[in-house]
Amino acid sequence: VRGRSRTARMGKGEYYKNKYGGGGRKGKGGGHGGKGGGKGSSKGKGGGGNYTAPSTAVQPAENLTSGLRRIDGAGYGAYKDLRGGWDFGWMALWIDFVQADPFAAPSRVRVRVPMEQAGFPDDCLCSHIRRVALGDWLTRRLHHLVSGGGHDVHYQSGGWSGEKGGEMTVDAPGQHVLERTSVIVTQQTVEARLTVNLPARGRSVLGNWANEILTTTLPALVREALFWDRQDQPRLQEQLLSVEDQEALRELLIPNELVAFVADGAVLPRKSGASDAPMAGEGVVRFESPESMRVSFSLPSGREVSGMGIKKGISLIVGGGFHGKSTLLKALEAGVYNHCLGDGREFVVTLLSAVKIRAEDGRSCESVDIRPFINNLPYGKRTDCFSTPDASGSTSQAANIVEAVEMGSRLLLLDEDTCATNFMIRDHRMQMLVAKSHEPITPFIYKVKSLYQDYGVSVILVTGGAGDYFDVADSVILCEGYLPHDAGATAKQIAKELPSNRTEEGGPEFGSVTNRGVVGSSLEAVVKDKIRVREADAVDIGEVVLDLSGVEQIVEKSQTRAIVDGIKWIRESAGGSKPVSLRGAVEALDHAWDERGLDLLSNQNMGNYARPRKYEVAAALNRLRFLRLSLIHI
Repeated sequence: VRGRSRTARMGKGEYYKNKYGGGGRKGKGGGHGGKGGGKGSSKGKGGGGNYTAPSTAVQPAENLTSGLRRIDGAGYGAYKDLRGGWDFGWMALWIDFVQADPFAAPSRVRVRVPMEQAGFPDDCLCSHIRRVALGDWLTRRLHHLVSGGGHDVHYQSGGWSGEKGGEMTVDAPGQHVLERTSVIVTQQTVEARLTVNLPARGRSVLGNWANEILTTTLPALVREALFWDRQDQPRLQEQLLSVEDQEALRELLIPNELVAFVADGAVLPRKSGASDAPMAGEGVVRFESPESMRVSFSLPSGREVSGMGIKKGISLIVGGGFHGKSTLLKALEAGVYNHCLGDGREFVVTLLSAVKIRAEDGRSCESVDIRPFINNLPYGKRTDCFSTPDASGSTSQAANIVEAVEMGSRLLLLDEDTCATNFMIRDHRMQMLVAKSHEPITPFIYKVKSLYQDYGVSVILVTGGAGDYFDVADSVILCEGYLPHDAGATAKQIAKELPSNRTEEGGPEFGSVTNRGVVGSSLEAVVKDKIRVREADAVDIGEVVLDLSGVEQIVEKSQTRAIVDGIKWIRESAGGSKPVSLRGAVEALDHAWDERGLDLLSNQNMGNYARPRKYEVAAALNRLRFLRLSLIHI
C-alpha cells in the first residue's frame, strides 16, 4: 500500500523480529512468563519478582520514558509495567525480570544491537571460537566501563525511607576466555546482559532516576562498549588471533604425542595467592624450555611458537622448595582454558581432558570401584562399590582418579603437597615393617605405569621428596630458580646406582574402571530446594552444602552456576528410578551446550553463566551427598 511505512506494511511484530532476531538466543527457551519464573527448558523455579519470557514485541523507547515518569512516586510494584521490549532505533532493550522490592535481587535487562549497527567485520565473526573470544572481549570492556564509571556503586541515603539503588552490574570475567552469556555474539547481533537495581525512595518508584539509567546511561555504555568503531581494533584483532592460535595449539598436542606445552617467554607466577593476574616487575622469571625438550609449532595466524613439550607417559616435576614446581603445575592445570591477552599463559596449553587430582578428606563418594587401589578394608567394607559420606585422604584420592578415568580423562595432574602420602608411596622399609596382608592400600607408584599402559592415561606429578618415582618416570623436569631442566637421564642413573629395593605390589594390570548410572530421582533436591551459589567452590542446596573446593579447575563462579543448572538439566533428562550412565548424561549436556548454547539452562536470559568442562560437571555430581549411583556393566 503506497504511503505506509515498512513497519506498518509488515506489522510491528514481524518488523522487530526481523530487525533484532527475536527475543531469545536462536529462538530457544520460550515459555510462559509470570511471577517467579516460567516454564521452559529448565523447568526451574524463579525467584520472587516478575519475569517476562522472551518476546518479539517491542515498543518505542519514548513509551518507556513516559511510562517511568507516569509511575514516579508510585509503589515499587509499579515497576512491573516496564517488562517487555523497547526500541531505540539502533538497539533494543528488554527488561526480562523486575525485582519485587528494592532489597530483592536486582532486575535483569538485555540490550541487543543488530550487527549492521555494531559494525564488527566478518573476520571477527567467521568462526565459533572467534565469536566466543569477541564476546569475552566485549564483556571485559563493558565491565570496565560500568565499574570504572562508578555505575556499579550502590547508592543509599536517609536509611530505610531514603533513596537507594541505581547500580548496574555485568558479570566479571577472570583471566580465562570462556563461552559466556554476559555478552553473546552471533553473526546477526550483539547482545549484552546486565542487572539493574531499580532505584527507590523507601518502597516508592524513583521514575526519573530510573529513566536516566535506562534511556541515557545504559545506551551510552552500550555505544561505547559494543561498537566496532569504539574498540582498540588492533588489540582486539590480536585477542581474536591469540585465542584462535591457543585453540589450534591445544589440538596439535595429540598428533605430536604430547600432553602439554609451555611456550618460551611465558609468565607463570601469579600476582598473589588472592589474584590470578600475572606477576609483574623486574624479578619475574620468564619460562625458557630446556633445549632437549623444545618443540616448535606454526599456528593459523602465522605465529611461530617454541617451548617445552611434555610427552605422553609419566612425567615428574622435581626441585627444591620455592623453585617453581607447583607454579608450573598450576599453569598446566589452567592450560585446559584459553587466556586473555597479557595473562602470560596464553600459550601454555594442556590436553582438554586433563584433570587435577588431590586428596579430599571428608568428601562424599558413591558406588565407586576403587579396587585398583584399595581392597580388604576392615569389617568387610566393599571397595568394588565403595560409598561413604566421609572419605579418608587415600579413599578420596582413589575415587578421584577412578572418576576422572571413567569420564575419559587422558591426563592426571598431581602435586604431592595435596596428596595422601600413604596413597602415593610405600617404600621398602615400610614394606618390611607392615606386611602387605595388613595393608589394604596399593599405592599409586605401583599403578601409575599400568594406568598408562591399559587406559592411555598420562600423569604429571610434582614431587620433592619421593625419589622412588624415578623408577617409573619417562621424563623428569628439574625446576631451579623457576627455570626447567631436563633431568631424565640423571634421575635414571640415580635410580640405577641407588635401587629402591621395593617389592612390586600392583600386579601387571591396572584393574577395571566400571561405568556408573545416575538414579535421576535422587537429584530431586536440585530441582525443588532453594539453591545459592556462594562462591565458585561452595553451593547451598537446601540444607546441604556442595563443597567443590577440591575441584581446582573451576576458575569462575559463573561456571559453578552453569554446573548447578546443568545438573538440573541432567535430572530432567535422567528421568526417574532407572539409572542413566553418568558419563552419558554429562556428555549429553555438553553436546547440548555445543548445539544450543548455555541458554538451554534457563528461559530467563541469564547473564551470569560461563561454560564449564564436562569433567567439572561430573565432579560436582560425584560430590552431591544425596546422589545415588549404581554400577553399569558394559
